This record gives sequence, C-alpha cells and structure tokens, in this order.
Amino acid sequence: MGSSTRLFNRHRTIHEIFGGGFVADVILWRQTNVTRGILLVALSSWVVFERSGYTLLSFASSVLLLLDVILFIWAKSAAILNRPAPPLPRLHLSEETVNVAASFISTHMNALLSISQDIALGKDTKLFFKVTACLLLTSVVGGLTDILTLGYASLLILLTFPVLYERYEDYIDRHVKMVLKKSHQLYLKFDARCIDRVQKWVLEKQKLR
Repeated sequence: MGSSTRLFNRHRTIHEIFGGGFVADVILWRQTNVTRGILLVALSSWVVFERSGYTLLSFASSVLLLLDVILFIWAKSAAILNRPAPPLPRLHLSEETVNVAASFISTHMNALLSISQDIALGKDTKLFFKVTACLLLTSVVGGLTDILTLGYASLLILLTFPVLYERYEDYIDRHVKMVLKKSHQLYLKFDARCIDRVQKWVLEKQKLR
C-alpha cells in the first residue's frame, strides 16, 4: 500500500477510525437528531447538577421517589376504580444475560489486574511510563475541574472536533504537516547545537587533563 497524503500517513477515514457504524454516524453528525438529543440531554444534566445544587445521588433518589409514588397511587386508584394497572414491563434478568455480563466483567478485570501486576513488578517499563503520565495528567486535570464538568467537556469535544476535522481535513492536514515539519527542523538544529557544544566541552576537558 502506497504512502497516504493524510496526516500521519493514515489510510482510514475518520468514519472508519470511529468504527464505521452507528456510533461513528452519531459522532460525525450523520444521525443529526440523535446527536442533538445527546447534546441537549448533556446540557440539561449540566444545568441540573451544576446550577441547581443537585448531586447525582440526590437527583436519582428524587426521580425514583417520584416515580414510585406515581406508580403506587396509579395502582391503588386502578384497583379501586376497576381500571387497568400500570403497564409495567416484566422486570427480569435471564441467567444467560447475567452470565454474559459476569464473563465480560471478569475478563476485563483480570486483564486490568494482570497489567497492574506487570507494572508493579517492573516487567513493562513503557507501560509504566504511559500509565504514570496518564495518572499525572488526570491528577492535574482533576485539580482544575470536577468529574461531571470534565465529562460534559469531553462529550462536547467528541461531538465537535471530529466532525470539524472531517469537514476541513485537507486544510488542517496541510497546516499540521507544515507545523510538524518546521518543528522537526528546529529540533534537529537544536539537537545539533547541543551535541556540538557537548563535544567541544568534552574535548576541552580532555585537553585540560
């Protein structure tokens, strides 16, 4: 396969990178109504939690309490007035569903524990530095904002940046490549100067000896 003109020589489209399915369609605004609905729900929840003073636990409890009271009154009044009961679906988890969920959780937890053990025992240095960098970044970001605001901001970025990049891909790729090229040239010059100075310093030290 030949060299690609896209950034980082990638051969896949943005849609393919995000899986090429329904999720990719939502992220890239090809399911416009769904994407707008997600943004509207996110904005509404941000207003509820950040502006009204509700927490996630208090909000969930209030909603469940209201739902419980409505269904209770509906069921009692239906029994008194000989009306049909609330049309609730049968709430039941099949054994197969429970087993699949347990298997999924077990597999991923074991993989996470195995990775953690490798890091703790120093078996994977690269992974150690990657995890350390991620945790450090998370610590810094966590000190600047709370997890809900971070979640809303991440969702907003996810639903705006990819579609903007897909729309202006050629323009962005061209300028990013130019910046990367200049940065690489500056790095080579800086590196050459540092090496040259180090070599001169070593030679001077050897002469003094």
